[in-house]
Amino acid sequence: MRTENTANGGAPVAANANRLLWAGFMAILAAGVGFAIRGGIFDNWGKEFGFTGAQLGSIGGAGLSGFCFGIIIGGIICDKIGYGKLVITAFLLHILSAVVTFAAVPGDGGEAAKTLAYNCLFGGMFIFAFANGTLEAVANPLVATLFPNNRTHYLNILHASWPAGMIIGAALGWVLDDKMNVSWKLQLALYLIPTVIYGIMFMGQHFPKSEASEKGASLGEMFKDVGILGAIVVAPLLLLFCGSFLPLFGISADASEKIGYVVGGLTVVAVGVLTKGSIGSFLLFTLFITHGLIGSVELGTDQWIQFITGNLFTSEQGKYLFLWTSVIMFGLRFSAHWIENTLKLSPVALLLVCSVLGVVGLQMASTMQTFTTALVALGIYAVGKTFFWPTMLAVASDRFPRTGAVAISIMGGIGMLSVGTIGGPGLGYLKDRFAGEALKEKDAALFAEYKAEKPSTFLGIKSMEAIGLDGKKLGEAKDAKEKTDKQKAVVAADQAGDRKTLKVDSYIPAAMALLYLGILLYFKSIGGYKAVHIGEEEKKAAA
Repeated sequence: MRTENTANGGAPVAANANRLLWAGFMAILAAGVGFAIRGGIFDNWGKEFGFTGAQLGSIGGAGLSGFCFGIIIGGIICDKIGYGKLVITAFLLHILSAVVTFAAVPGDGGEAAKTLAYNCLFGGMFIFAFANGTLEAVANPLVATLFPNNRTHYLNILHASWPAGMIIGAALGWVLDDKMNVSWKLQLALYLIPTVIYGIMFMGQHFPKSEASEKGASLGEMFKDVGILGAIVVAPLLLLFCGSFLPLFGISADASEKIGYVVGGLTVVAVGVLTKGSIGSFLLFTLFITHGLIGSVELGTDQWIQFITGNLFTSEQGKYLFLWTSVIMFGLRFSAHWIENTLKLSPVALLLVCSVLGVVGLQMASTMQTFTTALVALGIYAVGKTFFWPTMLAVASDRFPRTGAVAISIMGGIGMLSVGTIGGPGLGYLKDRFAGEALKEKDAALFAEYKAEKPSTFLGIKSMEAIGLDGKKLGEAKDAKEKTDKQKAVVAADQAGDRKTLKVDSYIPAAMALLYLGILLYFKSIGGYKAVHIGEEEKKAAA
């Protein structure tokens, strides 16, 4: 594949464009491998440590929310300190994340041992996500800079590495977990292999600068389109993160919430001061909100889909279905340019179509009873989610070039922080709630026997507390070869909770479709979608 564009007479932007593209590909692939393997060992953690669905969701969420800090911090400083230093930092953090995660041990079954294991897994996943975010702070603006005339195509190629990593991770999990019963620690350690490879591929390379950096834009100028509106999107997510993360260090829930308000408020004030009071672009503000929804529906669902389909069918079939959706994503992300040209779709129109497909796929998945139906339903969902993430980055790069790496880094951070604080824990909460309600409605006495010790909550809202099912008891019921009537009822309730969770999940892409329709109408009112560049053309065309 030729990695060149028509800029500068058709010559490549950089002589090492191919190597940089595929080094970035391998870096994101490492993240995908770790993500897929982690999704496949949720059941191991539930049985080994007795975690509830909400706790597993929070651990998985930490494996994504840390991404926000890595990508935002990295995106802000990448043009100042250089991409190479960020790559080295990410490489070392990937190694550290393995050390912290593997410190989790079952212990004596007491609450203290359980809490320690939870903290190790949460912390290890956070460090892993921070490393992933740092790498994307390098890869996204790098590819957008290398291919300014075809960003949608090449950013989709870059992010084809994510489903590729998930394919590899899920396949390894199927063999090592379902077939060989290998320790979850050994399974998870395999993401270190692509980590070493991307480190070698980036070694000694020269990196080009973004358009904004090349023209000497200051940090304040890069933040002007983000402005106070953009900071308002980030602030509540930081508040939620502080509420879930700081208690791990012995800080009370009330104090954590207060610190969250301070951090969120200071973020808005800092951006206001940096940009001299710039409100920011309402279009970029809308894109930020939409990308937060993307994080929840794409990665939040992916985080749970192996677990849910494994419950509805078998663990092995759950991995088959995860592989199926990942293969679809991988193949289609190499076809974004062809699809745009063949169907005559702008990037925003493509996103609108994908949102509708996401609604249809998840609604069908909530009623699937057979493996064949699951292939169809999740296949439609996979087509829908394929282009969300990279195409959104392309739209932000096309329309807001003076932000350099800042806008797309903040966008990626919002997506990951959203799934880490809302999407992942939210789906875990819904799963607990609906499963508990289903069992309680069928047999209150049986529910009392199998209910979790602690209630599950969402966003810390007391009125939304729900009692789920105990992870260990539920695991024993699932694993029983000859189930009793009680165990069958418990498993059936858990499956009912999964189906209802998928149905509620479909409301997210429905909201996205409305937002994309509004954006599409906006572009139609100004003469259509097109990429802009720093200068007079940008002043005329930018939102």
